[in-house]
Amino acid sequence: MTESICVVGLGLMGRPIARTLQAAGYQVSGWNRSPLPADVIVGLPLRPTLGEAARSAVLILSLTDSSAVDEVLARLRPHLRSGHLVIDMGTSDPSRSRDHAARLAARGIAWVDAPVSGGPEGAAKGSLAIMVGGSEVDVARARPMLEKLGRVVRVGEAGTGDMMKVVNQVIVGLTLETVAEALTLAEKIGLDPRAVRTAVAGGFADSKLLQIHGDRMIARSYIPGGRVRSQLKDLLLAQALASRVSAHLPHLQSAITLYRTLVTRGEGDLDHSAVHKLLWETGRAARRGTTNRVATTRPAAKSKPAKTRATTKKTRAAKSRGRPSKT
Repeated sequence: MTESICVVGLGLMGRPIARTLQAAGYQVSGWNRSPLPADVIVGLPLRPTLGEAARSAVLILSLTDSSAVDEVLARLRPHLRSGHLVIDMGTSDPSRSRDHAARLAARGIAWVDAPVSGGPEGAAKGSLAIMVGGSEVDVARARPMLEKLGRVVRVGEAGTGDMMKVVNQVIVGLTLETVAEALTLAEKIGLDPRAVRTAVAGGFADSKLLQIHGDRMIARSYIPGGRVRSQLKDLLLAQALASRVSAHLPHLQSAITLYRTLVTRGEGDLDHSAVHKLLWETGRAARRGTTNRVATTRPAAKSKPAKTRATTKKTRAAKSRGRPSKT
């Protein structure tokens, strides 16, 4: 007998998670903080309140960040009872996940943090990488439904799933920057950027990010799978963790600067592959600026001080008369 599930948060990830579990035979409903267009939730029963959502035995949270998780859990808490299972599938602050787990465990409520990598496509195909933190008992209960969504690896107790996801996001964020730089260079030196993907396929430089996100960069198609602002949020979590353990991660800092610049420019809702857009446009601006400086800056003409010339004439005159000069 399968457990009833309510997916709390029906955004880019929540919707395919709900539909994949629904297709696997689970009784699935959903709840969202804001109204959704009817066409994106066809066939998915919606719960009007969190009280109604809590009638399901399992609550899967797919929310934007730790603050959203805090807010929704605070509203859910009066409706939760012993025996409930809460699974957080977003990327949250590990310390806050440990706090949530401890408070819920005191009431007999199970907690599992199970952030994912693979994007909406992976959720729809059931091919996500799922990094799980929680007690062995709680993870064993969550595993059957999570395995419908992808490959499940328990990495430790509550909070460790989020820690592993932060590590994952360092790899993703920095690799996206690397791919963006490489494709920008290729195109600017006259290579077909599509040929880059073909030429390095199967070699050490190949990756899913090059093949999938590289294609988006080449096409200048930044329709969001993973948003820029979400990538920045995850890298800032990594920065905070690194600071706590005195880890020096210089390339993490450069990536944060790039993603923060995109958010500042009002492009935080683009796909995180838009780091390529920033590099391409920044390169053109820098080149124009350099050209202008070269064209308008001329070396200053060298001139000898008037006093020096006068002194030199005086010295020559003195020598011609055979007397030493006064200088």
